[in-house]
Amino acid sequence: MRYFCSLLILGLIIALSSCRADFETVPSTGDLAFSRDTVYLDTVFSTIGSSTYRLKVYNKSKNDITIPSIKLGKGLNSKYRLSVDGLSGNANKIFTNVELLARDSLYIFIETTASITDANPADLLYTDQIEFDSGSNLQTVELVTLIQDAVFLYPQKFADGTTESLPLDQQKIYGFYLDESDPINGNELHFTKNKPYVIYGYAAVPSGKTVLFDAGSRVYFHANSGLIVSDKASLQINGSASATSKLENEVVFEGDRLEPLYENIPGQWGAIWLTNGSTNNTINHLTIKNATIGLLIQNNDGTTVSVKNTQIYNSSNYGILAQTANIIGENIVINTAGQATLACSYGGKYSFTHSTFNNNWNSSNQVAVAIDNFIQGAIPEAKNLEAATFNNCIIYGNYTNELSLNKKTTASFNYQFNNCLIKFDAATTNPLYQFTSDAIHYSNIILNQNPKFLNINLNKLQIDPTSSAFAKGNPIYLVPLDITGTARTTPPDLGAYQSRTFTK
Repeated sequence: MRYFCSLLILGLIIALSSCRADFETVPSTGDLAFSRDTVYLDTVFSTIGSSTYRLKVYNKSKNDITIPSIKLGKGLNSKYRLSVDGLSGNANKIFTNVELLARDSLYIFIETTASITDANPADLLYTDQIEFDSGSNLQTVELVTLIQDAVFLYPQKFADGTTESLPLDQQKIYGFYLDESDPINGNELHFTKNKPYVIYGYAAVPSGKTVLFDAGSRVYFHANSGLIVSDKASLQINGSASATSKLENEVVFEGDRLEPLYENIPGQWGAIWLTNGSTNNTINHLTIKNATIGLLIQNNDGTTVSVKNTQIYNSSNYGILAQTANIIGENIVINTAGQATLACSYGGKYSFTHSTFNNNWNSSNQVAVAIDNFIQGAIPEAKNLEAATFNNCIIYGNYTNELSLNKKTTASFNYQFNNCLIKFDAATTNPLYQFTSDAIHYSNIILNQNPKFLNINLNKLQIDPTSSAFAKGNPIYLVPLDITGTARTTPPDLGAYQSRTFTK
């Protein structure tokens, strides 16, 4: 009998509970809390979708509630899109009767695709708000997006469904030739600061043509994109020194993901590629960020590639990879690369003065500077290294040896380091690294002294007067102005920066 009564009571409990809805709620009373009161969606290019941003909504009361409406202020005309706890609502813009348990939360995910014509002409901001409930219970969260108008450069799609490509090394790659008489963009071989440029695929400079970049121009590369300077073509980058950290006069190449999450992620795009036979290439005040290879320079036609006042950061493979090239570099700063910040490979002729090469990539296989005169399996396997000269430079990083020298005796291997700070194991018996006893290849070398960079993680490789590189340069190799345009004192500091005292 007791057993029967227990079953009866249990049955009544189940019956009563089965009559209850999933959970009973009361209307919200305007007491929601939010993870932020304004959601700033980072800068987007006109007509290109943003990343997804997240807002968390809290019900801190003891009651299960129903929010009568969650919607965008501009309704179905809004350029924003929402997802509320995975639901799409009406066109991802209007949601009704959203339930939220007591002391629980829900997620709202936010995206936008807007045109420059949608933005406020005064500040180029596109704004809206998420409205929760209405009337006296209305609560809002503001949405703000900066929209940049841009020139978009990409391969054509033909009527037969095929896409434009470039013939390169007996294969085709996704890309196109820049056109100096393009019917939409005009002269694509002249990049100005009027609008940023967004490139999809590899943009190539036709043979016999020169691509020009004015001071202040900005180029954003999509994944697997880059710039190719082909045979008998030229690259001229005409940046100038900037007065502020905004680099307003530099030419800047970087990936097209502008959110802070991607600010220092390597390998977001391909490379600036000076191919075999490119000619009369000059680079001044260029900043390259987050490429696979910043500058790939191959076997130019005997003319010198001039690289001055240039910064290259966060390359997944190399900052500069030069193969049988001829380069004169001054005031170069390269920080962090998966293999080497600078690689002078397969011979060539190189001179670098007042340059800073630092590698803190998290791998024991990386170095700051690598020099060799061969490529395994190439024909011929070795080529002459006519010169690799480093004057008043810093070669540093977070591993024991930041300089790599490899040679084949079947070709010449000429190298010299004058007044340089180098991180390397001083106990080595390798004859290539006799820093104190080899006067032919080394002069006034500072070994394993900390240059005390300002902040390597933020790509700030400036030094102050307490640095071991302070006033250790030779005036014979003086470049009068540093990378920022500041006059150097004598004796000069090593590296690309004139030292100064920083406020802590």
